[in-house]
Amino acid sequence: MPLLSIIIPCYFNELNIPVTVGELVENESLFPQQVSFEYVFVDDGSKDNTFQALLNVKQAYPDKVKVVKLASNVGSYNAMVAGMEYATGECVVIISADLQDPPELMVKMYDYWRQGIKLVIASRKDRQDPFLSKLFANTFHAIMRKIAIKNLPQGGFDFVLFDGSIRQSILEMKERNTNVLYLLVWMGYDFVTIPYVRKERSVGISKWTWRKKIKLLLDSVMSFSYAPIRAISVMGIGLGMAAFLYALFLIVAKVSGAIQVEGWSSLMVVLLFVSSFQMIALGILGEYVWRGWDAARKRPLYIVEQVI
Repeated sequence: MPLLSIIIPCYFNELNIPVTVGELVENESLFPQQVSFEYVFVDDGSKDNTFQALLNVKQAYPDKVKVVKLASNVGSYNAMVAGMEYATGECVVIISADLQDPPELMVKMYDYWRQGIKLVIASRKDRQDPFLSKLFANTFHAIMRKIAIKNLPQGGFDFVLFDGSIRQSILEMKERNTNVLYLLVWMGYDFVTIPYVRKERSVGISKWTWRKKIKLLLDSVMSFSYAPIRAISVMGIGLGMAAFLYALFLIVAKVSGAIQVEGWSSLMVVLLFVSSFQMIALGILGEYVWRGWDAARKRPLYIVEQVI
């Protein structure tokens, strides 16, 4: 009997959990009878009553629920990896706890897996989110498709089903400061996409802050692309050529008498421009160096406080 492991990262989701669990359990009736289910809830260091809500779920469904409590908030992607560590199914689903992604798509995703497709992605063709959030998301995925992973589904995704062998490969990589979902595509397996419209959140308030969004953008770009380094090289060459041509112009102008007094304003503009470029370049290089140093320390991605 195939076992389907469903990983649900939770962060300040005490209001969502009763609704989410009800819909997930109800969704089981859409599957063939020979499928069994395992729910792995990961409490990502929530400071509300999320953990207590998960304990109630465990008490209601003791045979099919695991609760993994992390010692601190490490981010949803690391929480996903923690869920993979404790998932035991032949195939794995990752779905958010806020139910903006429709659980009923799991049946179609599972059917593709039964046909031999190891990775099935529910891609967002549209989203019922605020304008700025939608703009950031669309820009983010467009950038990643352009400079990093060309075959990423348009619109992005958070809702996936993948084979147990892929789960094992992700755990063996032990990558830090990365986008775990993009790793699934980067691995190179053929995948199928199922488009859907992401619903507006109806319960609770999202903790997906702009600070976390910017960090995800930096992590994703620097984990899957050398474009920032290449941009520094290209701009450095361009500035060097411009400086050389400007130096030739100054020499010719000085010899011909076209320039009598050196211009302080133009000198300061050039100095400030070059200095700002150098600081930006150092910042980008520093981001890469820090990520290498962070990986070299080999600290764990998360600390598991309790498993029930």
